[in-house]
Amino acid sequence: MDHAKQTLEFYDRNTDAFVAGSRDVDLREIQARFQACLPPHALILDFGCGSGRDTKAFLEAGYRVEAVDGSEKICAAASEYTGIPVRKMLFQELAERERYDGIWASASLLHLAKGELPEVLGRIERAMKPGGVMYASFKYGEFEGLRDGRHYTDFTEETLRAFWEKEEVPMKIMDLWVTEDALPERRTQKWVNVLARRRQE
Repeated sequence: MDHAKQTLEFYDRNTDAFVAGSRDVDLREIQARFQACLPPHALILDFGCGSGRDTKAFLEAGYRVEAVDGSEKICAAASEYTGIPVRKMLFQELAERERYDGIWASASLLHLAKGELPEVLGRIERAMKPGGVMYASFKYGEFEGLRDGRHYTDFTEETLRAFWEKEEVPMKIMDLWVTEDALPERRTQKWVNVLARRRQE
């Protein structure tokens, strides 16, 4: 079984537990950093929306939001929670052109293999309007492979910046920082966060 299928099957099997464990995570500080880069009433794509936590927060802040996820059961749960349709879509299926002011990929792109990331980051860049901003987060470390039934690609600040430069990712890193996990029981887990902007044309 390939890693993507295995990861999606994990979420389909564990939807209730995943939603319960992630819906109340407080990401307001990081959401605020992302929102500070956006124009009023921006259109945001929640790219791998999971429980719908961030979609709901952005909607309540007055933004227009589209949400997608690869797991059919996760999509159903997120749609019920947010009150908007959540589309089932794989990362590699993103095909919009210059549609979004911002793309939010919190703890989602980390399920891609490192070799898959450049194509998907290119799709993100093309889907954003010139000057659009992307946020993504990865678990902190050097690991790549299956862990707890899902595929993960971890980065440190140094390895993520080096990857960005090596692959010539067509977005400029605006900010790169490390945070502790927002859940008290997982304080030893750190995350690498990145804000990147599509160049103005």
